Amino acid sequence: QVQLVESGGGLVQAGGSLRLSCAASGRTFSLDAMGWFRQDPGKEREIVAVTTRSGRTYIADSVKGRFTISRDDVKNTVYLQMDSLKPEDTAVYYCAADSADVPRTVAYAYKYWGQGTQVTVSS
Repeated sequence: QVQLVESGGGLVQAGGSLRLSCAASGRTFSLDAMGWFRQDPGKEREIVAVTTRSGRTYIADSVKGRFTISRDDVKNTVYLQMDSLKPEDTAVYYCAADSADVPRTVAYAYKYWGQGTQVTVSS
């Protein structure tokens, strides 16, 4: 089994920064792909960024140039550095992980999920 625990969400003004962390525990050797999705109420969960153990990375166009994803395989942690935040970035952010070493961009491809952390960007 795998457990994912997110931290780092909160309230920030537009133009500010936040850093999300997701710590994995359990069978972490199987987590080749780790990433972040976000979801607004009434909307589908959408990809933000994902990175694989082999170094393949995907960043959504909506956040490219503002968000950076990284991982520390010693600490079994994936990070999302969010800069130049906009009100439209407001959502619940979820950490996701799976065993395939492919940066897949759809939520149903991921087996493991964190509980989510709220990010609110005020204008």
